[in-house]
Amino acid sequence: MALNPYDLYDTRSLFTEEEQAVQDAVARFTDERVLPIIGECFDEGRFPKELIPEIAGLGLLGATLPAQYGGAELNYVSYGLICQELERGDSGLRSFASVQSSLCMYPIYAYGTEEQRMRWLPSMARGETIGCFGLTEAHGGSDPANMKTHAKKDGADWVINGSKMWITNGNLADIAIVWAQTDDGIQGFVIEKDFAGFSAQEVKHKMSLRASVTSALFFDNVRVPEANRLPNVKGLKGPLGCLTQARYGITWGPIGAAIACLDEALNYSKERMLFGRPVAATQSAQIKMADWARRITSAQLMSLQLGRLKDAGKMQPTQVSLAKWNNCRMAIDIAREARDLLGGAGITTEHSPIRHALNLESVITYEGTETVHQLVVGRELTGINAF
Repeated sequence: MALNPYDLYDTRSLFTEEEQAVQDAVARFTDERVLPIIGECFDEGRFPKELIPEIAGLGLLGATLPAQYGGAELNYVSYGLICQELERGDSGLRSFASVQSSLCMYPIYAYGTEEQRMRWLPSMARGETIGCFGLTEAHGGSDPANMKTHAKKDGADWVINGSKMWITNGNLADIAIVWAQTDDGIQGFVIEKDFAGFSAQEVKHKMSLRASVTSALFFDNVRVPEANRLPNVKGLKGPLGCLTQARYGITWGPIGAAIACLDEALNYSKERMLFGRPVAATQSAQIKMADWARRITSAQLMSLQLGRLKDAGKMQPTQVSLAKWNNCRMAIDIAREARDLLGGAGITTEHSPIRHALNLESVITYEGTETVHQLVVGRELTGINAF
């Protein structure tokens, strides 16, 4: 029997029936609803927000949360497959789902009160309330402890001043999970879009994640009630815990982008005739694509094992860093090389590799640059912090 060129080690056979069903459902959605429009969305710099009700209807928002909060109670391997199939469509769509699920719904669930969970999570799972995550600031994304945004207690309320930068979903969001310095350490707050003094400004002129909303957030004496403070965590443990959740999904997402690029290169190279034979018949093209398949297979097995560790409660942040580093590097290299194999046709968004390559410039940078994750692994090996 011929092997699946996008899954040479039959990783799919290691998935449960439920995990396979989740992958199949999201794959159909990506094929039927995302791929026909996403190139145009990228060209126009437009996030396809008309797809949000369908994404929510499939149970993809907060998918791992308990049913009482609107979640589908899926395991983390299933969540990883959701990320993989969405990013096979476009990194911007996976980023939307990642932010909503891992960076907004997760902290409300993990660090919030029962009242906060019931107030926001069910409507977020339905896609009726959209969230964004405010941690990064313009002066130092890799050094969150250096944040300047601060919250001061004023009677029964908090007053927040500062700004955040590179915020996915910012101008779409109904609420923002914002992390600020306080006299008692870093704390998280749920800021609602109609709070006086809160504003979002969309970032324009992007060459990456064009089918995604990216914003700057500004807080000018924003008064936030105590009921909107996340009370069950203090310090960097809070936002870093959210980032570990999101980074886990990011280890899966780029696999989808890489598979999309391999698929396009395979099909194109079989049809494009040069010097009397298809490009696919040349040694150089076969060596390139064989190498991509090798790297995709390694990434698939790495993320699957990471997911099994996470579902068993054994996953460590260093393991997430290793997979985020490996899989983002794998995908961006494949996207660039696939663009090259397509020749001149590769520079247009009628083909996916250039779009994925540009998107992955962001994915390899956000939620921990490649260098940061290398240093996390280095610290684990040596016991010495080189940050």
